[in-house]
Amino acid sequence: MKRRTAREKAFQVLFQIDINDIEPNEAMELALEQDVEDAYLTSIVHGVVQHRQAIDQKITDNLENWKLSRLAYAEKALLRIATYELFFSDEQIPQGVAINEAVEIAHLYGDDKSGKFINGVLSKMIK
Repeated sequence: MKRRTAREKAFQVLFQIDINDIEPNEAMELALEQDVEDAYLTSIVHGVVQHRQAIDQKITDNLENWKLSRLAYAEKALLRIATYELFFSDEQIPQGVAINEAVEIAHLYGDDKSGKFINGVLSKMIK
């Protein structure tokens, strides 16, 4: 699976976890059409779940005039994935790649302003 696809699937899994309050493995089974194991997808999902408190704090610290609880599930999931990739992943993901991927996926799944919002929050984190 390509990394972009893994990120999109991770987005879907994390979205399911938030919406349905289910375990990561169950959410991965629901999100994957067939039995495909992907190490990068698994590392993102479990990494975000494992570091969720620190990730959410980092996001909260960089929000202006917003509260994490008010964010749409899509934006929250994408911010969590990118924040994990930027600060918690064992992989060396270039900052620009992590941010760009989150923005591109936001254009697919979010509203018209999602990409710009996500770019702003993530850009503030890396300054």
